[in-house]
Amino acid sequence: MKFGAHSYIFTDSWTDESIGILETVKGLGLDCLDIAVGDDVRFAPERVRKRAAELELDIALSPGGAWPEECDLSSDEPSERKAGLAWHKKQIDLARALDGVAYNGSIYGHTGVVRYRRPPSDELERVAEGLRLLAEYGRKRNIAVVLEPMSRFRTHCVNRPEQVMRLIDLADHANLYVLLDTYHMVTEVRDYAAAIRMVADRLWGIHACENDRGIPGGGLVPWDDVFTTLQDTGFSGYVIMEAYNSSIADFAFERGMFHDGCPDPHEFIRKGLEFLKKGLSNAED
Repeated sequence: MKFGAHSYIFTDSWTDESIGILETVKGLGLDCLDIAVGDDVRFAPERVRKRAAELELDIALSPGGAWPEECDLSSDEPSERKAGLAWHKKQIDLARALDGVAYNGSIYGHTGVVRYRRPPSDELERVAEGLRLLAEYGRKRNIAVVLEPMSRFRTHCVNRPEQVMRLIDLADHANLYVLLDTYHMVTEVRDYAAAIRMVADRLWGIHACENDRGIPGGGLVPWDDVFTTLQDTGFSGYVIMEAYNSSIADFAFERGMFHDGCPDPHEFIRKGLEFLKKGLSNAED
């Protein structure tokens, strides 16, 4: 099992000046950094690749910056689905340039786009068609394509574990995996253990988030169920903490977090990592 953090715990946008965060992450005892990318995120990948390799730090990418709304694999419009496939391929190319391990997120649709309607009967089939092509593109570049179900407030397309598994079955490609986010699951799932077991064969990682996006532990997430089930299913993937740094101007507010949930990224990681490791260790015993 490897432990990681999302770049938004440290910075609102990755740049060439962010390179020192890699050393910070390694120094805090982590194995992986998930960097948010988008059309407004620009940096020299070679520098990140080289330094991450020196630190033996895995790099994953996820869409979090500027992502054109017309680039959407779930769109009714064929031209927008085509644009979505091309956009995601660019991010996979960037992941490859970094010697990354995965490209993850709500890439089946578009984060923040919720269509308030009964889904068309062919919606998942056409999403699956795009994902099959994307998964093969990632396979050829040794990049895992990882799907993250999100709450109904962020997407209408895939909210629950059975939906993401249905989509993977339709796409029928070995290079499609699942990332479960304990924050989004609070809204959509009643039984965390059953949810984890449902996706266990494809589970690439966990976003270990409290229900308020604060330090994991002490909130509403049934962590004992999470820890026990991960151990019981032999999970050996990534456990990644995710939050928005609330000490950076209006960054957290702009991301919809209206409280001071992460004022100190170092404390967030130290306390979160201690909680997660202790819980997983106890579950193993």
